[in-house]
Amino acid sequence: MADPGGAVIAALIFCLTYFVVAVGHLPGFRLDRAGAALLGASLMVAFGPLTLEEAYGAINLDTIVLLLGMMIVVANLKLSGFFALANAWVAKRAHRPLTLLLGVTLVSGVLSAVLVNDTVCLMLTPLVAQLAKDQRRNPVPYLLAVAMASNIGSTATITGNPQNIMIGSFSQIPYLRFAEALTPISAMGLAVLVAALALAFPGEFLRGGRLDASPPQPAIRPGMLWKSLVATGGMIAAFFLGQPPAKVAIVAGALLLVTRRLKPARVYREIDWSLLVLFAGLFIVVAGLEKAVLSPDLVARAGSLHLQSVPVLAGVAAVLSNILSNVPAVLVLRPFITALPDATTGWLALAMASTLAGNFTILGSVANLIVVQSARSQRIEIGFWPYFRVGAPVTLITIALGIFWLS
Repeated sequence: MADPGGAVIAALIFCLTYFVVAVGHLPGFRLDRAGAALLGASLMVAFGPLTLEEAYGAINLDTIVLLLGMMIVVANLKLSGFFALANAWVAKRAHRPLTLLLGVTLVSGVLSAVLVNDTVCLMLTPLVAQLAKDQRRNPVPYLLAVAMASNIGSTATITGNPQNIMIGSFSQIPYLRFAEALTPISAMGLAVLVAALALAFPGEFLRGGRLDASPPQPAIRPGMLWKSLVATGGMIAAFFLGQPPAKVAIVAGALLLVTRRLKPARVYREIDWSLLVLFAGLFIVVAGLEKAVLSPDLVARAGSLHLQSVPVLAGVAAVLSNILSNVPAVLVLRPFITALPDATTGWLALAMASTLAGNFTILGSVANLIVVQSARSQRIEIGFWPYFRVGAPVTLITIALGIFWLS
């Protein structure tokens, strides 16, 4: 290590940044996760671990561009009425609470497999909450299905969630290869989730009666809906045909901004700009730590942890994801994964475990927090323990299935 002082500074900036990211805000101040990442990145440059040029180079533009493109596509789907239409389609065909649960789980899981799961939760939560109220049912298990199914479903593809987007950019694993490896785990996980919720809420599902209320009539923009569906379908097809995901997503998103009726500013308001800032900042913070602290010798010595073993790597990733959150956990483990003899399996195991670990507690993923906060705005409380008694066993079972499948 060339500069012990620089290493201490880099480690301190890293620890303070990740503390705020893990907690969600700086105690006593209004600094949020994105602000903390930006501040940490700035300090890495200001105090010398990185030059400004190195900081620019540390930002993985593939990840940022792919996220931005996906957000524009999802915003168009939302504004066209697609999510409301999908919700109404499930309500019309679900005649009993258990079939409604199955429908909500499949819609959330499948949409999260091809679209970013955080945005899917943002769109579906108010619709599912209102649907449960209209049907005079307990909304909590259905909202738990939205959150947990979005995490499980998003495991399947590179575009399912932010950490998978990063892993896809780092690893260069083809979209089809990634999906072939992890889709079976997602499918098994969704089945486990439905069974767990049915057993956890027997009064709602095992002794539930028929659903009688009429499903809501969604308001849609037909022209915009068809254009959004065609763009989304073409984008997904291009992913599977091996085209670079970042290029495909940003082109699809940009084409959707060409419209005669809807101002692009309306779409821009739906984009989570703070998430893009968070990613850019974290890339720089971790790059500063790598340069100043993680020498090649230290990375090589990590071999004693046996991270080449899928069970060990999955366990480490799951624990770190619940301490730091899944996106920071992926960035922390990145240098160790690239050093593995079989890096491809390592990346797949990291994607699987970091995503499924998000179901362990309410705080495990941003998708969970979105569902909880959105439900609270409709006077529906999802407590820590009601979530944990379903989320903890679902997490342990699905990660065990993932380890078995990848091993």
